Amino acid sequence: MPVKVYERILDLFEAEGIDTIFGIPDPNFVHLFHLAEERGWNVVAPHHEASAGFMAEAVARMTGKAAVCIGTLGPGMANMAPAVQCAKVENSPVIFLGGQRARITEQRVRRGRIQFVKQSGLFEPSVKYAASIEYADQTDEIVREALRKALTGTPGPAYIEYPAHVIQEELDVPPAAPPERYRLVGQTAGAERVAEAARLIGAAKQPVILVGHGVHTSRSGASVRALAEKMACPVVQTSGGTSYIAGLEDRTFPYGFSPSAVDAVVKSDLCLALGTELGEPVHYGRGRHWAENEANRTWILVEQDPEAIGVNRPIDVPLVGDLRAVVPQLAEALGDTPREPSPELAGWIREDAERLAGLADSAPSGMSPVHPARLVVEATKVFPADGIMVRDGGATTIFQWTYSQAKPHDVIWNQNFGHLGTGLPYAVGASVADGGRRPVMLVTGDSSFMFHITELETAARLNLPLVCVVAVDYAWGLEVGVYKRTFGQGSRETGVHWSTGTRLDKVGEGFGCHGEYVERDEDIAPAIKRAFASGRTAVVHVAVDPKANSEEMPSYAEFRTWYAEGMQ
Repeated sequence: MPVKVYERILDLFEAEGIDTIFGIPDPNFVHLFHLAEERGWNVVAPHHEASAGFMAEAVARMTGKAAVCIGTLGPGMANMAPAVQCAKVENSPVIFLGGQRARITEQRVRRGRIQFVKQSGLFEPSVKYAASIEYADQTDEIVREALRKALTGTPGPAYIEYPAHVIQEELDVPPAAPPERYRLVGQTAGAERVAEAARLIGAAKQPVILVGHGVHTSRSGASVRALAEKMACPVVQTSGGTSYIAGLEDRTFPYGFSPSAVDAVVKSDLCLALGTELGEPVHYGRGRHWAENEANRTWILVEQDPEAIGVNRPIDVPLVGDLRAVVPQLAEALGDTPREPSPELAGWIREDAERLAGLADSAPSGMSPVHPARLVVEATKVFPADGIMVRDGGATTIFQWTYSQAKPHDVIWNQNFGHLGTGLPYAVGASVADGGRRPVMLVTGDSSFMFHITELETAARLNLPLVCVVAVDYAWGLEVGVYKRTFGQGSRETGVHWSTGTRLDKVGEGFGCHGEYVERDEDIAPAIKRAFASGRTAVVHVAVDPKANSEEMPSYAEFRTWYAEGMQ
């Protein structure tokens, strides 16, 4: 039976297990949206196309699959450009569908065309694949190539242009094929390399597992846990891999910010790196904390992109393949008998627990407005055990690295690109991906929160269990600190302050959310508990001390080492 092009596009995505789409439809997409809703898809229309892209990116992170969003022709795709660039840097497999005028209009030698710009050339540098469905019978090959490129090697975005002249054309095609029929799925590593890696792990005295962003986005936590238990070693998180794996919480330490992590790294004689680019935040795996014992350390890297092997540092045993396939291979090769834990492991676990407890005790209290360290401590103490944590903001995120008392199994933040304003759309997308079953906490700064504050209405409309805890100092706190360090106390701080009359809890209420206003330590936890108990999307406005927020950021010296080759 013949199908329309827009029907076939949905068929091809459904074959990949995709059932969610974000965007603001125009005539190019109303047929696709209408049919998607009829088929039971999650069809989410936010208030800005950039939000649509960020929401889709969160879905990709939460599901381990590609995600889809649309942008209307011309201005819609212009609005979506930030999300395209972000998906590239964050290695997120998002398929961006861009509407476009019919080609007869594009090829006219005329001026004054309405709602038109040549889009493909604008997006090609920021995606792994860009193509246009010029003819109906190209639909399968173009959509499949977009998925193939987005999910092969280092994941990333793809752009498909969808001109108006093909929307209603018909195709006579067989049922959509499953992914394994047209792309490589579950790539395993070579048996000889796996055996070599297992031998080295077995011989190591002080191994560590370095866990990056890819472990979370590939949803590989359970298999990594099985491997870590056999290796009986500490797990060190990169700044992008801050989701805790269930069952490994106590032995997982943040690189650079935990003395236990630093000691484990310095003493390690083998590092198994999973889901990480070994980038600047881990000093390429060869500088700073790694340097002291570099000559005695062996490196094993599981990497899906063979071109990434050995770029940032030499690798002794590369295991090229999909984490989801290679980690179980490696665990099986280690056999059924776990190695004896390193003598220091129990001490590292105890010391890190003491560190967290000490931070909770040391966070300044009794201030009004609240000290941002105390805000993080009190908020994360009442973070729901099964919750999803989303982070955003500059200074607020830095305080969270150090003072967070929670160990969430799902953490989403913009770790590579540092793109502010993603927090609220990420939170919405993550909750949509989860079906709204688990509570979501967004901890963010006020300036970042206001980028896409209109998405509070989207969250409220979808009745998502999302609580936004907002640190409010009425300023770009991180940039205020830069001014002070650059020009000294009392200097002009141009362009980094804004109106102190804004009440974000009231803004939330205006969008149909639950609102709370807090300016004392002891009121933070009760306000958050009331917010979750309300069963509605909520905004908790917490007034924080501007001076502390700009001058007392913890571990800032460690953070600055990420920019060792730059100007900071």
